[in-house]
Amino acid sequence: MAERAYEILPGNHGTRVKVNVRGSAVLRIPRLNRGTAFTPEERRRLGLVGLLPAHSTPLEGQLHRTYQRFLAAGNPLQQFAYLRGLRDRNTVLFYRLVSEHLEEMMPIIYTPTIGDAILEFSMMFRQVNGVFLNINAPEVIDESLLAIGRRPEDVDIVIVTDSEGILGIGDQGVGGVEICLGKKSLYTAAAGVDPNRMVPVVLDVGTDNLRLLNDDLYLGLRQARVRGERYDAFIEEFVAGVQRVFPHAMIHWEDFGADNAHRILTTYRDKVCTFNDDVQGTAAVVGAAALAGVRAKGEKLSAQRVVIHGAGTAGIGIADLLVDLMVAEGLTPEQVRQRFWVTASRGLVTDAPGAKARDFQRPYGRAHGEVEHWTLDEPGHIGLADVVRNVHPTILIGTSAQPGSFTQEIVTDLASHTERPIIMPLSNPTSLVEATPAHLLEWTSGRALIATGSPFDPVRYEGVEYTIAQANNAFIFPGLGLGVSVCRASRVTDGMIGAAAQALASLVRISRPGQSILPALNDLRRVSATVAIAVAKAAEAEGVAGEPLTDPVQEVFDAMWQPVYPELIIED
Repeated sequence: MAERAYEILPGNHGTRVKVNVRGSAVLRIPRLNRGTAFTPEERRRLGLVGLLPAHSTPLEGQLHRTYQRFLAAGNPLQQFAYLRGLRDRNTVLFYRLVSEHLEEMMPIIYTPTIGDAILEFSMMFRQVNGVFLNINAPEVIDESLLAIGRRPEDVDIVIVTDSEGILGIGDQGVGGVEICLGKKSLYTAAAGVDPNRMVPVVLDVGTDNLRLLNDDLYLGLRQARVRGERYDAFIEEFVAGVQRVFPHAMIHWEDFGADNAHRILTTYRDKVCTFNDDVQGTAAVVGAAALAGVRAKGEKLSAQRVVIHGAGTAGIGIADLLVDLMVAEGLTPEQVRQRFWVTASRGLVTDAPGAKARDFQRPYGRAHGEVEHWTLDEPGHIGLADVVRNVHPTILIGTSAQPGSFTQEIVTDLASHTERPIIMPLSNPTSLVEATPAHLLEWTSGRALIATGSPFDPVRYEGVEYTIAQANNAFIFPGLGLGVSVCRASRVTDGMIGAAAQALASLVRISRPGQSILPALNDLRRVSATVAIAVAKAAEAEGVAGEPLTDPVQEVFDAMWQPVYPELIIED
């Protein structure tokens, strides 16, 4: 199999590779293939004479050629297809190209374009370098994981989805494997995690998407989504399988439904090394934006009043981390929770008789006696406008997927009670955003500190250009995964997530009006290294690091794979 066709030798950043195959097999292995960049001598020794055009093109020339091809693609989905094909042909060239144009290409290899690719997965199918596990065959989990061709010590991260909560498009069955492949690409492009040391996995538990079930080309199980005890047993089998086959790997959960995401994280976080990006990654990047925002105001996070509109996976994950960050400033958890108000589909979460709330929302339920005398727009229903009017929050966060729900009335009310409100409309894609940055700046007379979930162009208001921070999880998860792998952490603790948020916030220096409260996406390599160092140090401090740290900066740097053609060791 491909991984046994070559051996990555000890050396600087994995740049020495012993090649054990010859001829056309070399060109079929993405990690070995360098296409027209093979020198005449390498072609002779590897049996490639006659298999490539005569002229050798260095990596720089290949980068120019591939970038022009990328630009010539007709639309984002065609650009995605081109980059996917390049990734499957030439590992180094793909990651070098993406790394040099990361801000431009991230929306193509990940959100929002990857959502369109997932919708077309069965129609556009081509073999993917991932693992498909289905709930009707739990007995072959180990066999399936082994089929990827990695040895136990060769895998640092397993990225897995059950595809129920894909981006803003919901249940997408086995097509969700593309989200795991996209995350894998960002781990490498942003943090230098070796692409060979990650395994994307999709758990096929059926789908409730009737479009897919009635599509003759759909490639997943033709059955309704399995839930309940059988689902939980399958998850347990999967976790046990990963522990047996790849005992050092962190399990990265991606795009699970809200109830499953929280339950799985709660069940396994103290048992195995596991991380949920939608809960913990989103929380960390939003926590960093909040920290940077309050520091720009000269205030403490623990002095803020926080309203979160959308008490789902992301919203409650954000609340949990903000609680931890406030507790670190000296308050008790009970004191801190009194500074939070969260709304769900039925309005403000309370403990009123008959009020319905999910288990993970209950810690944030407000006492019925506190709100029973509020004047409401609609008797019996406490909506977002009611909460803002009565609470006077200083931070307003949207994870509701309710477009336009941060209305002019709500925002002007908010801004009338706080000089510099922090407002984060985080719902993706752009069509679901709670308010646009342009409107928020207009309604707050340019005083709002803003972070969004989707990318927005800079906004000019009253002669000032405002750079809009994008609260993209790519600021957190690549560095976190790198830090975990460097220190061989046995768990991902709340302290490590908090350290990641603090590290990201430390990179922000707001010295003039209009500056972003998060770094630029084109600075991700530095961001990821900073996050990785903080995560590894936190793991060691909390006693969950398997490897001692002697020089964290050097150890993190040495672990970052570089997209350069390696020295080839060719034995004649």
